[in-house]
Amino acid sequence: MPNSSSGKRVLTFTFQFFPSLKFSAKTYKESRPRSLHSSIMNSASRSSPREAQVNDTGCGSTITLEEWQGWGCVSSLPSMVNQVIQDLKLLEENIDAHMVFGGNGGKLQGDFKIQEDKKHRAKYLALGDSDKKFQFFSARQIACRLLGSRGYLCQKCWLPTEDCMCSKVEPCSLWHGIRFWLYMHPKDFLRQNNTGKLLWQVFGVQAATLCLYGISEDEEIMWKAFKDAGKDKVWCLYPNQNIVPKTVQDAFNCQSSADLECTHSSATRDRPLNFVLIDGTWSNSAAMFRRLKEQAKLVWGGEDLSCISLAAGASAMHKLRPQPSWDRTCTAAAAIGVLAELQLLPVCSSHGLDEQAEALEDALVVLLEALTNRRLRMGRSITRKERHSRDIC
Repeated sequence: MPNSSSGKRVLTFTFQFFPSLKFSAKTYKESRPRSLHSSIMNSASRSSPREAQVNDTGCGSTITLEEWQGWGCVSSLPSMVNQVIQDLKLLEENIDAHMVFGGNGGKLQGDFKIQEDKKHRAKYLALGDSDKKFQFFSARQIACRLLGSRGYLCQKCWLPTEDCMCSKVEPCSLWHGIRFWLYMHPKDFLRQNNTGKLLWQVFGVQAATLCLYGISEDEEIMWKAFKDAGKDKVWCLYPNQNIVPKTVQDAFNCQSSADLECTHSSATRDRPLNFVLIDGTWSNSAAMFRRLKEQAKLVWGGEDLSCISLAAGASAMHKLRPQPSWDRTCTAAAAIGVLAELQLLPVCSSHGLDEQAEALEDALVVLLEALTNRRLRMGRSITRKERHSRDIC
């Protein structure tokens, strides 16, 4: 990192603005990695089979509120997640087989998996309501990840405890006029290579809040905040295919300094600009965005959810974690892009957004180093043939 004689932090990544290389807002989610660093991030979460630790809390198989929120959540313990955990424990007792987890995402393995598959499929089919089926699917994914990660992953950074990077991540206060929402797919929850988690590690859970897709307790909190803020203060980084998505400059440059300051006066300081980052794989994002749009129509009528895209071309994030193409980037890099582009607006230039973007960039570097070191320690290759090299700087 370059040093500054004045002692101030200097933003160390650059965005080159090329009209022909604009990011599609369709990309602000975790994409499947395809290169050196992304290969590291894709397979670092593989682990040997391990038995679930269902008695760690001293409350049998119960997940306490403290444990739930320790993973970065802000809601109360979801009732359906808790019910799935109780069902898993009951099945374990009935068939006299231990829950065993391993592989990517801490999936169930062995004989217990075979029996549990039959049981959960039968329950899924018995649920007549499609939304209940969807919620059960999400709850089961999350319940299995919670049990499979107990005693194995650090609750703060979601890395194996021997690779914990928490001591290297520097917290930073986010400007009160912005709030990020990490709308995360259950399959990305507790995923070691997930970068969305870095936002609340750096900025705190009140400035960057996790909302799990399909978990009603989480979604109710998010939409209550959106209703209180008003539709004009809610933006999703995703392309609305019915209209041309706005850039950050399109959306906010027309506002005067007085307008923005009025938005964040003492009377409305709890109503910041809300930016939704869809945090899931490329294939899962369409359904996630569709659910957001459907809920927006219920809340605000027939109007579409407001969407923005980043106007930037290549960033330093592509150097650290190359993506398959120019129009894709990881969740943390998307948040960095929002802060960087807002910093360029005269009305936002005094809020230190560049320093906040750099703090998040530093955390991303720490994550990449931790995942790299883990692979090296385990004797795994950190090289992979580059794909789509013509799209990467």
